[in-house]
Amino acid sequence: MSSIDITEVKFGSHLTLHYRLALPSGEDIVNTFTSGPATVLVGAGQMAAPLEEILLGMQLGNRSVFQLTPQQAFGLRNPALIQKLSLETLRANGMDSAELVLGDLIEFNAPGGERYAGVLKELGPDYAIFDFNHPLAGQSLSFEVQIIGIL
Repeated sequence: MSSIDITEVKFGSHLTLHYRLALPSGEDIVNTFTSGPATVLVGAGQMAAPLEEILLGMQLGNRSVFQLTPQQAFGLRNPALIQKLSLETLRANGMDSAELVLGDLIEFNAPGGERYAGVLKELGPDYAIFDFNHPLAGQSLSFEVQIIGIL
């Protein structure tokens, strides 16, 4: 075996893989088996951290299916992440409430320069309610993966 033959996924590995993330109903969220394979750098945040953790230690050619509880996937829903904002606050941040539609995913800038997103759940005469939970929080998921290449 030469020094460039890598057979196990490690932090920093460049992967070519197929993966499928699905709800318990079988509905696909992402499915590269039906399109082309994905390429990711493990640890670069291209996949959710819990999914990357599953990949660590997998061998070249492995194909496995993992059933994930909400805690193993994107966590439980947190009621504290449902926030009521005044329309005045939205306008001060350059958002026009007339353009908002229920179900929209809106990005916000945090004071430290980070960005975060919330789904518009309710729009009142002087307020808007956003859910900042991950859209898959509280969901059990199926994660199927096949490792095609490791660099």
